Amino acid sequence: MILAFGDSLTAGFGVEPEQAFPARLEAYLRAKGVAVRVRNGGVSGDTTAGGRARLDWALADKPRFAIVELGANDALRAIDPKVAEDNLDAILSALDAHGVKVLLAGMVAPPNLGRDYDQAFDGMYARLAARHHVMLYPFFLDGVAADPALNQPDGMHPNPKGVEIIVERMAPYVEKLVRGE
Repeated sequence: MILAFGDSLTAGFGVEPEQAFPARLEAYLRAKGVAVRVRNGGVSGDTTAGGRARLDWALADKPRFAIVELGANDALRAIDPKVAEDNLDAILSALDAHGVKVLLAGMVAPPNLGRDYDQAFDGMYARLAARHHVMLYPFFLDGVAADPALNQPDGMHPNPKGVEIIVERMAPYVEKLVRGE
């Protein structure tokens, strides 16, 4: 089982449950012959601190793999990147302690927070992936962010077409994770 552990982008804010990232990823992988179940462990509005606080609950089903997609709400709230990095570090350490193989999905800070914030925030994902020896998908919203045709009217959450693009781009990484490459 793959635990998709994240915020509203994982939970499927504004789309039907069967259109959410975890459901679409599972369908995509199964169509390619990868027999896995993807559990939706997304909570809308969650920050890295919220994810850290609920991790034990998320591990109750004993997943073999996890996709960690957190940090967007930290950036939207201008939470100190060091705090977000510490929380993600603790999440990755706990997953490792449980033998869960991880794909870390990065985020990009909004440009209005300034260059120093952007550099500290954006760089934490590569630092964490290297520190924990986990695979990194650099930007969860790659190919979808800022495209009105692929997002809901709020401009932040992908619509069903956007979710499909995320799944198509991320699936090769997930396949490598599951196959142990």
